[in-house]
Amino acid sequence: MSQLFPMKQVLGFVFSILLTIIALAVYFLDMSFAVGMTILLVTAFIQAGLQLVVFMHAGETKDKGAIYTNVFYGLIIALVTVFGTLLAMVWDM
Repeated sequence: MSQLFPMKQVLGFVFSILLTIIALAVYFLDMSFAVGMTILLVTAFIQAGLQLVVFMHAGETKDKGAIYTNVFYGLIIALVTVFGTLLAMVWDM
C-alpha cells in the first residue's frame, strides 16, 4: 500500500505551501526592500526547481540530462535578455 501513496508529491506540495508562506511573510512583516527581494528571489528559484523536479517529473526519464541542459540554456537566455534590457534601457549603456 505504501507504494501507491505518492509521498514525494505530498512532501513537494507541503514544501511548496511552506515556501509560499515564507514569501507572504515578506509582505506582512514589512521588511526592507533589499531583504524582502532577496527572500522573494531565493524562494522563487527554489519553488521553480521544486515544481520542475517533483511535479513535472524532469528527473524520471532517460534523457534527464537533455532536459536539465535545456532548462539551464533557457535560464541563461532569460538572464541575458533581462540584463541586456536593463543595460540598454535603464542604465543607458
